[in-house]
Amino acid sequence: MFGLGPDTAAALLITVGDNPQRLRSESSFAHLCGVAPIPASSGKTNRHRLHRGGDRRANQALHTAVVVRLRYSDIARRYAERRTSEGKSMPEIIRCQKRYLAREVFTALRQDYRALTT
Repeated sequence: MFGLGPDTAAALLITVGDNPQRLRSESSFAHLCGVAPIPASSGKTNRHRLHRGGDRRANQALHTAVVVRLRYSDIARRYAERRTSEGKSMPEIIRCQKRYLAREVFTALRQDYRALTT
């Protein structure tokens, strides 16, 4: 996957551990990595923040991959420009990108695990 090097991929594999069946959905993987959105609204604002629990190394790995993608991927850059024009700040854009990347990683891990066990 673009943006994931050997170190970041290893951190995510260590987070999943030897028992990937315990992760029932991509949202459980996002909670495990600490990238699940939590409502942080007050008054008239409607926003989210990241879940502070979970594995910090996995969160750091996803953050590194997102920064690499924002720097070198045209798709990620266009997404950031579009969200900036919608009024989102860069931390909010990174939060959304981390959640999206966690979804991608979970799907790839599931496919690889099925291929290994079948």
